[in-house]
Amino acid sequence: MTPLAIIGAGGWGTALAITQARVQRPVRLWVHESDLAAAMANTRENTVFLPGVQIPETVEISNSLRNVATGAGIVILAVPSPFYRAVATQLLPLVSKDTAFVSATKGIENDTLRRMSEILEEIAAPAFAAQVAVLSGPTFAPEVSRGEPAALVIASPDDALRVRLQAELSTPRFRLYTNSDRTGVELCGAVKNTIAIAAGVADGLGLGSNAAAALVTRGLAEMTRLVLACGGRRETMSGLAGLGDLVLTAYGNASRNRRVGLELGRGKKIEEITASMRAIAEGVKTTKSTVQLAQRLGIEMPIAEKMYEVLYEGLRPQEAITDLMERKLKEE
Repeated sequence: MTPLAIIGAGGWGTALAITQARVQRPVRLWVHESDLAAAMANTRENTVFLPGVQIPETVEISNSLRNVATGAGIVILAVPSPFYRAVATQLLPLVSKDTAFVSATKGIENDTLRRMSEILEEIAAPAFAAQVAVLSGPTFAPEVSRGEPAALVIASPDDALRVRLQAELSTPRFRLYTNSDRTGVELCGAVKNTIAIAAGVADGLGLGSNAAAALVTRGLAEMTRLVLACGGRRETMSGLAGLGDLVLTAYGNASRNRRVGLELGRGKKIEEITASMRAIAEGVKTTKSTVQLAQRLGIEMPIAEKMYEVLYEGLRPQEAITDLMERKLKEE
C-alpha cells in the first residue's frame, strides 16, 4: 500500500489515521502541538480531540512535518482552514511532484475566498502542478474512529486520480464514492456549516422542528445558488457532500456548528462560545467568506447574511429569524 501522511491531529485527522491503520496501511500522523504529540505517542490516545479511542501502534505519531511528509505517496490535509495556508506552505517543499493530495478540510479562506484545493494548487504552482482531490461527506470523527459505517465522496476533475484514491482509501467500513465536481463538493462542505449554525439558533430559541426544517431546506437552496454560480453541478447538492452532510451537521448532536447556533439561540455571545471550545467550529469564519463570495457573485443568500450579522455585527438571533420570516413573499 502507498505510504500515507495525515497532516493535522484534530478529531478528524486522528480518526482518518485510525481508519487507515486498520487495513494495515503505513500511516504517519503529524501533530502540531509537541506536548500533545508526545502524549499521544505515549498513551496511544488523543485525549484532547478524540478521547476514548485507541490509536493503533502502527500509526507513527510525530511533531516533525518533515518526518511525516517525506516519502509519502498520499498526503491528507486535515488542519483547520484558518491555518491551512501556513501549514501547506511548510509542507509543499517536503513532497515530490508525484504526491497525491487529499484535502479533508471544510472551509473557505477569509479575504482570498479561495477553497482549500485552490490554496494547495496556488502554493505548488511555481514548482509543479499539484494533484488535488477533496474528501467530504456526512461524518462525525468519533463514529468513524470506532469503525462505524460511513459513506463519503472523493472528488477531483482528474478521472485517474479520484479512481485511484477511491481504491486506495476505501475500507470495509469507510466507503468512498467518486465525484468529478470538486468545486461543488468543496463548497457544500464549507457552506453547510453556516446553515447548521442557523438550524442550531432555531433550536436554541425553542422555535420547533418546523422552523429548523425550513431553515435547512432554504439553506440548501442558498448553497445550490452559490455552487452553480461557481461552476459546480446541481446533482452534487442531492448527494453525500450536499444534502447528506447538511442534514448531519444541522441535526447531529455531535456537530460543533450546530452547538454554536444552539448557544447563540440561548443567549450566549459568540466570544464566550468559541472560548469554551477547544476544537474549531469552521462555520464561524466560513460564514464571513461565504457572504463575501456571494456578494462578489451577486448571489442572494439571506440565511448566511443573517448569520453573519449575528456572528459579527451583534444582531440578536431572534431578530435574525424575524427578519428572515418577514422578507418579501416569493415563489419557491
